[in-house]
Amino acid sequence: MPSQLLARKSIDKLIRDSEEPQHALRKTLGPWSLTALGIGAVIGSGIFTVIGTAISGEQFDTSSMVNTPLASFLLTHTALAGRPGAGPAIAVSMILVAFVCALTGLCYAELASMIPIAGSAYTYTYATLGELVAWIIGWDLILEYAGSNMSVSVGFAAHVVDLLDWFGLHPSARWISPAYLPSGLQDLAGNTLYNPGWHFGFNIPAFLIVMILTVILVRGIRESASTNNMMVAFKLVAILIFVFSVIGFIHPANWHPFMPNGWSGVLTGGSIIFFTYIGFDSVSTAAEECRNPQRDLPIGIIATLVVCTVLYVAVAVCLTGLVPWRSMVGDAAPVVNALKKLSILPGGRPLYWVRLVVLLGALMGMISSILVYQIGQSRVWFSMSRDGLLPRVFSRVHPFFRTPAFSTWVAGFVVAIPSGLFDIGTLADLSNIGTLFAFVLVSVGVIVLRFREPVRHRGFVVPGGPIVPALSVVFCFLLMAGLPIITWYRFLIWLVLGLFIYFFYSRHRSEFAGLR
Repeated sequence: MPSQLLARKSIDKLIRDSEEPQHALRKTLGPWSLTALGIGAVIGSGIFTVIGTAISGEQFDTSSMVNTPLASFLLTHTALAGRPGAGPAIAVSMILVAFVCALTGLCYAELASMIPIAGSAYTYTYATLGELVAWIIGWDLILEYAGSNMSVSVGFAAHVVDLLDWFGLHPSARWISPAYLPSGLQDLAGNTLYNPGWHFGFNIPAFLIVMILTVILVRGIRESASTNNMMVAFKLVAILIFVFSVIGFIHPANWHPFMPNGWSGVLTGGSIIFFTYIGFDSVSTAAEECRNPQRDLPIGIIATLVVCTVLYVAVAVCLTGLVPWRSMVGDAAPVVNALKKLSILPGGRPLYWVRLVVLLGALMGMISSILVYQIGQSRVWFSMSRDGLLPRVFSRVHPFFRTPAFSTWVAGFVVAIPSGLFDIGTLADLSNIGTLFAFVLVSVGVIVLRFREPVRHRGFVVPGGPIVPALSVVFCFLLMAGLPIITWYRFLIWLVLGLFIYFFYSRHRSEFAGLR
């Protein structure tokens, strides 16, 4: 068994397997499409929804160890009644996160230029750290993408409701809210619509958006990329309009104190908003569909980080200057709601129309995020199935569209149904810890390959030798320490479940099953 657990796939064999006709994907993506895919993933839900929580933090009724960030508990041994927000220093949190992503992005770029195969971190660890670690990271990525898209889908539905409100339409809350509401549901006046718990209803907008995009993805990556490019362009225009329209309404006094909760708040804010930066990870999952992966993948990854960080910081600075940072506690649509508050003030009438543009841009951002994450999730399942770790049906390619149709449909239903039923805010944290764990393994993989295969051609080489990958590992663990202890518990449970499936199913069906 130890031989199988540590068995590594030959990089040359990985490339040969991907070129078999029954498993081959169409190579249609260039650097512009890859960058657009990355921007579509990064600037999605976070800049319009999670940013409010990152700024204001979270508050609970009582102090609890499991809801306390791990780093804070280790340093103070004190349970907190929530998580501290970054306040106006959210801009610093974003720069910190971008720095960590840049370090990891360079590692991704080197591995992706060496191993241009669908599957992202899963494929890279299979070629460097062995089958067991590859299974763990693949299982981890399934959680990462599914959790992100469930949260984004629910956020999309909330913005659809806000858009309908702009037009004076107010559909029944039963069909635009999850069936399970842990905190209940209140209207804008504070009146209770539903008590905490289950109610008869279904979040139809969240369900429909996932299924519509699933149909697009089944039809093919070219159609998906073209659709995503248009949405990304509209989203960027909306963000720029927001930034330049609100400059005259900024109150510098809202930026004081700049760092109300110190570095603890900065770290926690970065940990909360981190999952919106996994776009470049999704870029690498499309490696097998690139025309020139050795050149295009590094360009797509790094360009995504640069563009998105500039836009993130611009929106954060403007938002915290418009309204007090504490006012965004529990606000799932802080950008839109800030515009709504200001539009009714004297001289704020122009923001009434800006709100509409930002609403549409937010919706486009969430659609593009769902699109890219669904691509990533189905491609990971596709790769794991091709290696025998999941049933072979997941790697079946549509005879006409040449896409992994079955895995795409399954991924669609797995995300769409829970999105209609649950309000899954905690899955954002699970997505964060899963992403950071994947980043750690990718960074370690770069160091391992430098020693194991030093002469293999690399279209891109991480500068600084092992220093950059080592720093990536350290900073990823630092951000993981900013997550609540309960997130660590849930992540460990998910990993144990995955190991159970591996040892009782996947291990006996992989191509290395004969090794003991």
